[in-house]
Amino acid sequence: GGKAAINITIINFNKEKMQITWAAREIFPNENVSFFYTFDEGKHKVWKPCPTYLLDQDYNSGCLFKTEGPTLAISIRSSNGSEQYFSKIFKTDFYIKPSPPENVTFFWEEDTVTVSCNKPKRNALCLTLELQYKSKFDKEWQSRTSRCCRVGEQGFDPRKCYSFRVRLWRLSRLCNVENYSSAWEAETFWMNGTLLDSCDDDVTPQSKTIIVLSCSQAVLLMMLILLILLCKWQRVQMSVLPAIPDPKYSFADLFNDHNGNLQEWLVKNDHVMLQTKPEYEEPESITEAESQQEDGKDNDKQGPLEKIFTFSGAAENNDGKAAEIACLIPAPNTAAPLAGFHILMNDDMYVML
Repeated sequence: GGKAAINITIINFNKEKMQITWAAREIFPNENVSFFYTFDEGKHKVWKPCPTYLLDQDYNSGCLFKTEGPTLAISIRSSNGSEQYFSKIFKTDFYIKPSPPENVTFFWEEDTVTVSCNKPKRNALCLTLELQYKSKFDKEWQSRTSRCCRVGEQGFDPRKCYSFRVRLWRLSRLCNVENYSSAWEAETFWMNGTLLDSCDDDVTPQSKTIIVLSCSQAVLLMMLILLILLCKWQRVQMSVLPAIPDPKYSFADLFNDHNGNLQEWLVKNDHVMLQTKPEYEEPESITEAESQQEDGKDNDKQGPLEKIFTFSGAAENNDGKAAEIACLIPAPNTAAPLAGFHILMNDDMYVML
């Protein structure tokens, strides 16, 4: 009695092939059953064995055979066919699973898309066309259905890439016992009426231009930053490690006219050095010397003469060390004549002879 109430699945693939399946491992756990079918409607039926079995763990779980008529009788029996476990008679047209839509076309008009396909030759009124679409920013499909074989939808953004897929449905109650649909037609990708290979290729020429310009600006900005950093580094390097000047530029005549001969250059430039030497005297000392000369010329002249006389006396007494000290450490505010010039001496100055 339990075997007589087993559940089976019946599919008629577009009136071309029949597929009957059952739960073999649950209903017949320890037996490999056999299947027979016939499209004869009279009393004298000719039963045909299953030409192609569907297997589940090496057990027969279904049968696939050609559709040959509107009425089908099936029988599930023991492995040797002597005992019948289940039988059923039904109309094959109530279990039709349609084929995928053929020759699908897309028509774009601004933000509206109309999808159509070829109308089947038979039972077109029992079919509906379903359109599903989503952009790459959507997680779930949006669905629209219409009578076979044309469906439209509006509100598409021309800046987005969309994925489209379509299939046919067989209406239940009116035409089918089961609500069967076809397999999905191959998925296509569209953007503003242009067919793409995938939504990963939705980069338009304008987008490519923007990308190129952005990259160029980024490169120029990096070069400018590097140039600024280089200038900053050169300044820091000059501050921390100043460049040593080349003496040949400060003493060009020494190297150009005298070939680096220092003695020859000193002899020929001795008068120049003497003339330029007063330029480096401190202004305060010169001012002080002039004021002293105006106040008392006799007293100013007597000072250096006394020093000279003292130096001469020290020399006559063979006191070399005292003479050297007298020359190197002059008395404050002492004016010494040298080559026709009067030089004001102080504690911070020394004279080499």
